[in-house]
Amino acid sequence: MQNLAGRLAAVDESAGAAIDVIAYFDRLAQSRAGLEQVVRGAAVLAGVPARLVDPSRRIQVRVEPDGVRTAHADPPDPRWRWHPVGPDGTGRVVLETDRRASLVDDMVLERAAMLAELVISRVRRPGPSPGPDCAVVEVVVDPHVLVDERLRAYRELGLPAGARALVVAWPGGHVQVVAAGAPLPDAPRLGVGTAVDAPDLPISAARARTALRFSADDTADDPGARVVHADDLGGLELIAAAVDAGAPPTADLRSLRRAAEEIPHLVLTLTRYAASASIRAAAAALFVHHSTLQDRLDHAERLLGWDVRQPAGRLRLQMALAERLLRR
Repeated sequence: MQNLAGRLAAVDESAGAAIDVIAYFDRLAQSRAGLEQVVRGAAVLAGVPARLVDPSRRIQVRVEPDGVRTAHADPPDPRWRWHPVGPDGTGRVVLETDRRASLVDDMVLERAAMLAELVISRVRRPGPSPGPDCAVVEVVVDPHVLVDERLRAYRELGLPAGARALVVAWPGGHVQVVAAGAPLPDAPRLGVGTAVDAPDLPISAARARTALRFSADDTADDPGARVVHADDLGGLELIAAAVDAGAPPTADLRSLRRAAEEIPHLVLTLTRYAASASIRAAAAALFVHHSTLQDRLDHAERLLGWDVRQPAGRLRLQMALAERLLRR
């Protein structure tokens, strides 16, 4: 396909781009992508916001051209370009643009509509599923899907009816539903949502994604916990909300960044210290003598401009480190 696209592009640039669109959606189909990924592909490829709307199935997905899912703003403009989804045509893939028709836009709409229909038929068919399906999980955690539809998808995952469950999230946007009390999946980084009843799994998913943002690779360059539970965040979730709302970086974070530029191991040292019960415990975690850690903290305090060993200063440090993770 890539060879064909290259040869066509030499003759007709738009034809080569259209072949690339086909290949892109074929890869999504092979990976058993969900509806949000389909709409995200349409938005990114077309360079305009894209929507999937299906009133009969209560499906509403909107994604900006930068790949971020957002809530619907205004009703679709009749001038926007769209393609029907499904044999009944009640659903539509919409590109929020009234620009002149192009081969690439036509191909994006057609392939996105075809794949959306495939996903919908897969996750909303009657009868049990042979195994977990990422598209089924998407239905379970989608707050825009009717509760009855979500409960049916929940049963398709093979989880006991009436059992509490939680959502775990890991990098790349993937989520998984796990029975409460069951072992967590093995992954380099995880955000773990709160255990809830099946109808409330969208809430658990949202909290799992927030918890994931506070996780780290636990390396010298990215120190911190690999697995973060939403129930342990407390007021830190408010920081995430403030960052998402567009709040500028705090002065403490700016000080931390400047200090880290001068001392490469500073963030690792302060992360271990902030997570430890004492200086001796932090020194043991860093494999240094406690007097060495005292010297490092002295230097850090001079660069930061506050005393990290006093309760108020330690709290400031913990907040700055949390904000650093959120703004990566």
